Amino acid sequence: MERMTASVAPARVDSWLWAVRIYKTRSAATTACRAGHVRVNGEKVKASQSVKPGDELRVRIAGFDRILVVRQTLTKRVGAPVAATALEDRTPPREPMAMLAVRDRGAGRPTKRERREIDRLRGVE
Repeated sequence: MERMTASVAPARVDSWLWAVRIYKTRSAATTACRAGHVRVNGEKVKASQSVKPGDELRVRIAGFDRILVVRQTLTKRVGAPVAATALEDRTPPREPMAMLAVRDRGAGRPTKRERREIDRLRGVE
């Protein structure tokens, strides 16, 4: 007998974020909720807040906001293809960040090869 894990019934926000693979662990999702990094329909929420299909979540991960819309509620972790169908990602594309040539302090003078690599990164030829 297969147990149903997806439904239209409300689910806890931390459990849903873990089930759709936004966070690796449920405790990480709970910590993010406590820190105020998760908003449901524009309001900061506790980990026990319920989400239902149609709710918009703003999740702050690595300094960037992801905008997610709940399509279906999940309470158990499922495979990646199923998890992808349970959410709609409305996050706008990020601007590509330029790589900066940074040397460790105390690394000494760069060799000729390292200097050429740094110049290539900076676009100076």
